[in-house]
Amino acid sequence: MGRFLRFIVGGVFAVGLGQFPGMGMTLSVAEATELAQASVIGEIVVEGTQRIEPDTVKSYLLIREGDSFDAQRLDRSLKSLFATGLFADVSVERQGDRLVVKVLENPVINRIAFEGNDKVTNEDLEAEVTLRPRVIYTRTKVQNDVKRILTLYRRNGRFAVSVDPKVIQLPQNRIDLVYEISEGSLTQVESIRFVGNKTYSDRRLREVIRTKESEWWRFLSRDDTYDPDRLTFDRELLRRFYLSDGFADFRVTSALAELTADRKDFFVTFTVDEGTRYAFGEIEIDVRLRGLTKEQLVDVIEVETGDWYDISAVDDIVDGLTNRVGELGQAFVNVRPRVNRDREKKIIDVTFEVVEGPRTFVERIDISGNIRTLDKVIRREFQIVEGDAFNSSKLRRSRQRLQNLGFFEKVTMEQTPGSAPDKAVVKVDVTEKSTGSITLGAGFSSSVGLVGDIGITENNLLGRGQKLALSLQIASTRSEIDLSFTEPYFLDREIRAGFDVFHVTQDLQDTSSYDLKRTGLAVRAGYPVTNHLRQDWRYGFAKSSIGDVDSSASTLIQAVEGTRYKSDVTHTIQYDRRDSITTPTDGYLVSLSTSVAGLGGDVRSLQNIVQGSKYYELADQYVLSFGGRAGYIVGLGDDVDLLDRFHLGGDNLRGFASRGSGPRDTATDDALGGEWIYTGTVELGFPLGLPAELGIGGRVFTDVGSTGGLSPVNSTTEDSGSLRMSAGIGMSWNSPFGPLGLDVGFPIIEESYDKKETFRVNFGTRF
Repeated sequence: MGRFLRFIVGGVFAVGLGQFPGMGMTLSVAEATELAQASVIGEIVVEGTQRIEPDTVKSYLLIREGDSFDAQRLDRSLKSLFATGLFADVSVERQGDRLVVKVLENPVINRIAFEGNDKVTNEDLEAEVTLRPRVIYTRTKVQNDVKRILTLYRRNGRFAVSVDPKVIQLPQNRIDLVYEISEGSLTQVESIRFVGNKTYSDRRLREVIRTKESEWWRFLSRDDTYDPDRLTFDRELLRRFYLSDGFADFRVTSALAELTADRKDFFVTFTVDEGTRYAFGEIEIDVRLRGLTKEQLVDVIEVETGDWYDISAVDDIVDGLTNRVGELGQAFVNVRPRVNRDREKKIIDVTFEVVEGPRTFVERIDISGNIRTLDKVIRREFQIVEGDAFNSSKLRRSRQRLQNLGFFEKVTMEQTPGSAPDKAVVKVDVTEKSTGSITLGAGFSSSVGLVGDIGITENNLLGRGQKLALSLQIASTRSEIDLSFTEPYFLDREIRAGFDVFHVTQDLQDTSSYDLKRTGLAVRAGYPVTNHLRQDWRYGFAKSSIGDVDSSASTLIQAVEGTRYKSDVTHTIQYDRRDSITTPTDGYLVSLSTSVAGLGGDVRSLQNIVQGSKYYELADQYVLSFGGRAGYIVGLGDDVDLLDRFHLGGDNLRGFASRGSGPRDTATDDALGGEWIYTGTVELGFPLGLPAELGIGGRVFTDVGSTGGLSPVNSTTEDSGSLRMSAGIGMSWNSPFGPLGLDVGFPIIEESYDKKETFRVNFGTRF
């Protein structure tokens, strides 16, 4: 199906010898001389065509009737015919003054089929290949499509795949093209090694990268299959990790993946050059804008001389300075960090140059890719709007805000030139993902026993960004049903508003000798004051019933049996500077909550709760945290209601049972609760030497706390208000089936009537 073309220079030539049996041509010297000396071509005859008109073939020739026989023009004509892709073979020969062109047409594809593919769908394969039914078949295109199929499988981690194209001949020069695929098994990563690392162990660096070694517990993940794109991403993860810990000269010199002979496994080797570890030296701000001083910006810098150099901190300072200058009325600003590296002292001086930026305005924001989500849901997350001065820092934050919505798999933004030199168009492309979920759960908690729950949630209701959730929880001692709705932009402002409706039944016979039923609703609204400061308001109305009071219960509990109605307003202000909401390693959180009850209903009280936490990363993955909480409630003309009192033990004082500490009726052993409370904890979290993707960590802790101030009292009430303390160890596991926590606590300071709980387990699963 190929061709062979040969020219003999010197007056004798042969042309157009194709690889068809019996179609060769041998010329004698005399005949060759006669052909070379012929003056013109009398007629051009085309043979072998089936679908293609002879005139079409002639149109591709670079020689015409009446032209002389010219070897070079004949050669170019042959190449022109082959270049069309219409012919499997072409030859020409001289018959007197006639030029005979013989062609063999490429067949037409009737059907394309795939056999043996289980892991990749026919639709994905059809989208990958370029050949289609009713298209001319060529070997080159088939070979290219085979390569594309192999690439598709290798992107899915199957490097042992083989593809064999088969041709089935049909009448009328048609064929069926069948790709026979042997997919093979997933090509996994057997080993990941590092060369050149001195500061961090191989185990620690394996936790940084996305690619993982193959292990039996990774059956829910694809990270242990080889992916060259993921390997490129791993290089960047390593670079960011080292640059955030002072290694400014770090580089990955190579990332080599070696495939075993049986094509089943890869051995991955990263060669790194850590370089020198640097600390921050002098940190300066060089302001070059009229009307702006360094003193107005200096508080934005939160790193100090002597801290390890951190490229992430530098980026944060650039963003912070850009925002601050914008708040001070300077729309066009460019903040550039100028770095001066002192290799002898191992310090890096950083000067942040604040200069005037290009005067560019946002002409238009174009959004594409959103099918369900309304445009306004995306636009309201932007920190800049059409007509504003262009600000790359705000654009990055806008992208992060869109990603944080959880509505999109991917968010990309691109700046393109506008209709004028001082205008820019921002193009946003999003890829939506499923935002609804149905969850079933089962588990165990030391507080409520065996737990089962079902929930239905839609986080992007009707594409408006609203959240609707319905959940039902049934436990041994507690059952609850909740319906909630949240509008993140109430009245088209950045106000998160919503409502909750709930019904709770709780069996407290073991701790306080009564059963509780609570039904109510709440409306809430909250808004950010600054990037880190937030205010929230809540109004709630609830009906609570204390029933099934045991005849031997405390007289203080028997006296409050019945139903009461509570109407309260709660205000919360929170300042959050943690580096992560879920797994903080640095920063702090402080909040103050005030609740007033008595705007209707039977309960009148004032309650204040203040709490905070602080985090320090002592070493890599070793996080020391301090936490504290204090609360006080006072009745407004009435005694504090039993249901509003504070209880100590369990989650807020490990080593003691839930409601196991604090005021108690020693005659009936009923927990009564207190009108004030304080708790504190010191905890050190550390790795257990297990693979990071298992999500298992250890901790040691010390808890302190107390509660008291009971009113009224009786003759058997114990309310010492004394300090309690416990210490212990624990572990947490973010398992594929849900979070699991285990703590072993031992009371150090206690009262004789307190209830202890050495082991505390919290386990939940969703499937």
